[in-house]
Amino acid sequence: MHAMVHLDSFDLRLLFALQDDARLTNQQLGERVGLSASQCSRRRAALEAAGFIRGYRAELAAEALGLRVLAFIQVTLTAHSGTNSRRFRDLLAMVEEIQEAYAMTGDTDYLLKAIVPDLKGLSRLVNETLLAHDSVARVRSSIVLEKLKDSGRLPLQQEA
Repeated sequence: MHAMVHLDSFDLRLLFALQDDARLTNQQLGERVGLSASQCSRRRAALEAAGFIRGYRAELAAEALGLRVLAFIQVTLTAHSGTNSRRFRDLLAMVEEIQEAYAMTGDTDYLLKAIVPDLKGLSRLVNETLLAHDSVARVRSSIVLEKLKDSGRLPLQQEA
C-alpha cells in the first residue's frame, strides 16, 4: 500500500520529527513542521494506516538493565528445506535474547543480533538453545566490543 500514497514534504518532516521523538504531541509536531495540530493528527493517522509508521515504543537502556553483552551470531542450518527453516524460525520467535534475525545469502543462513547479561548467558544461548536445536548445524558468534553508531533512523530525504 506504500506505493499508492504520495509523501509530500510535510509528511517527510512529520516522519523525521517522530524519529527524533515519538512522544511529540500533535501540537508540538505542528510547531516543528508548520501545520496545525489537527492537520498533524490527520496526517499521522493516515501515515499509520498506510503502514509508514509501524508503531511506537520506549527505547530502554540495556546496560542499565544488566544486559551488557551484545553479540552477532551466524547460524547455518543442517538442511535447506522449508520445514527446517520453519522450525528454526519458530525457535527464534521464542527466544527473547534474540532481538533481530535476518535470512542471509552466502555462507551463513541467518544472522542474529542477541543481547544477554554476560558471557555465561551468551554461552547458554549458543550451546543450550541454538546448537541444541536439531535444525542447527553450525553457530559462530562475535561479541561487540564497542558500539560506534546506533541511530535506528531511516535516511529520509527532506525537501528544503
